[in-house]
Amino acid sequence: MDEAFIQKPHPWDIRLIRRFMFWIGLIGSAYDFLTFSVLLRVFQAHEAAFHTGWFIESLATQTLVIFVIRTFGHPLTSRASQPLTLAVLGLVGVGTLLPFTPLAGLLSFVPLPPLYFAFLLVATLTYLGLVDIVKRRVFATMR
Repeated sequence: MDEAFIQKPHPWDIRLIRRFMFWIGLIGSAYDFLTFSVLLRVFQAHEAAFHTGWFIESLATQTLVIFVIRTFGHPLTSRASQPLTLAVLGLVGVGTLLPFTPLAGLLSFVPLPPLYFAFLLVATLTYLGLVDIVKRRVFATMR
């Protein structure tokens, strides 16, 4: 949490939270459909590849979004604590590497092609950027 917010707490307005969650839900759903489309149309993913690709994309976007929603400011200028940063990046790293480990079979994961990871990077960065824009617009009235 930002130091400024801790020093001067603000009451939560449930209407703002509802509006924020509505927009974030729409963005998340759009990125799910984008991922489904890319996996099926670009990579012609069979069931295990689809399962693996969607897991990794969901893990990356829904975990890294913590850095965006934990602050009213820009996530790159309002740095998270080192333990949070290490935990989140470690989790995403481990999840991304799982398909290349002996645990892959237990999880029905398969290795994905390098081009998938290029898609993942672009999708994750644009998702986080859109969430940041929505966050700033929705909560601008709260300050």
